[in-house]
Amino acid sequence: MADLRDLFLLRPDVVFLNHGSFGACPRPVFDEYQRLQRELEAEPVDFLHTGRTLPARMAAARADLAAFLGAQRDDLAFVPNATWGGNVIARSVRLRAGDEVLTTDQEYGAMERTWTFVCEKAGARLVRRALPLPLDDPADVIDAVWAGVTPRTRVLMLSHVTSPTGVVLPVAELVRRARERDILTFIDGAHAPGQVPLDLDALGTDFYTGNCHKWLLSPKGAAFLHVRRDRQELVEPLVVSWGWRAEKPGPSRFVDEHDWTGTRDPSACLAVPAALAFRRDHDWERVSAGCRALAREARDLLLAETGLPALCRPDPWLAQMVAVPLPPSDPDALNAALRERHAIEVPVTSHGGRAWLRVSLQAYNSLADIEKLVAALRREL
Repeated sequence: MADLRDLFLLRPDVVFLNHGSFGACPRPVFDEYQRLQRELEAEPVDFLHTGRTLPARMAAARADLAAFLGAQRDDLAFVPNATWGGNVIARSVRLRAGDEVLTTDQEYGAMERTWTFVCEKAGARLVRRALPLPLDDPADVIDAVWAGVTPRTRVLMLSHVTSPTGVVLPVAELVRRARERDILTFIDGAHAPGQVPLDLDALGTDFYTGNCHKWLLSPKGAAFLHVRRDRQELVEPLVVSWGWRAEKPGPSRFVDEHDWTGTRDPSACLAVPAALAFRRDHDWERVSAGCRALAREARDLLLAETGLPALCRPDPWLAQMVAVPLPPSDPDALNAALRERHAIEVPVTSHGGRAWLRVSLQAYNSLADIEKLVAALRREL
C-alpha cells in the first residue's frame, strides 16, 4: 500500500497509527473540499441560499451516500458528526421515569454521557451490560446483552464497532430481537461506514448514526443520521431553524429539519461523493483487505511483545482496528512518551481497570510502522 501513502496529507515524520480517532482525508478529496469552500466564498449567497442550488446539491450527495449504505436518500440527513446524530435521537426519544436504556460497558464515552444526561433528566436509568471477555462466540455476546432486557427497557443503544476495543458487535440479531419486543434501537456506527459492510435497510434499526470523516475518507464535519421511515415522526431537530415547518417543503420533513440549521459550511458533506469516488478509483475493497491483514499481523506482534492474552480471535470480531492489553502502566504517560520520544501517534487508554493500546490502520500504513511501535513499547515498558 506504499503507493497510496503519498495521496494523504499526513506528516511524514509521524508514524500515524490512529486513523480511528479523526480519520485522514486523501489529497484529491481535500482538494475538492477546498474547491467547494472557494466556490462558497466567491458567492456565499448563491452557494448557501436554500432557494437556489444547495438543496439539490445536498440531495445528490445524500443519494451517493445512501447507495453506498444500502439506504434510501430521504431517510438520511447530514449532521456534523456521529455524536451530534446521537444527541438528536437521545433528545427526541421521550423517556419516562422508570424507563431503561440498555447498553454495554464498551460504548463511546460521549454517547454514554449523552444517554446518561437524558436518563437523569427523565428519571430513567442507563443499564450497562458487561461483554463476556475474552470474546469468542457472538451468541454469547447476544445473550449477555439480551439478559439485561426487562419490561422497562425502552431503548437498546449499541456501538456497531466499539471505540475502546475496536470489535465488531453482532448488532443485527440484537436489532431483530428488539423489533420483536417493540424496543427502540439506536446504533452508534461512528466507526462502521467504510470499515465494515453496511446495508441499513436490511439491518432495520430505528436509528443509526455514522461518520464519513473516518473510514469513508471525507473531510471533517461530514456525518449522517439514518432514521427508518416509520420512525421519522419521532425525531425532532436539535436546532430549530428555517427547515422546521419549511415554507417550501422538500420530499422529507426529516431532511428539511436537519439539512438547514443555520449558517454553516456544507462543503464537507458535498465532498462525500468525491470520497466515495476516490475509494472506487483505488479498489478500496482490496485496500481494506490489506489493512485488515496488517491489523492482525500488528496484533500478533504486539501480543508477542507483551505476553498478554488476546481480547478475541480475529473472526468475526476484527476489521481495521485492534486493541491489545498492556502491562500495568500510566496510559497518559505512555501516550506522551510514544508521541514525544518516538513520533508515534497511537491512543493508549484506560478501560475496565487496565491500560489498552488501540491501533487503527489505513492505506498509508505499513509493517515498518508496526515494527517501530513494537520497538518503542519495548523501550518504554
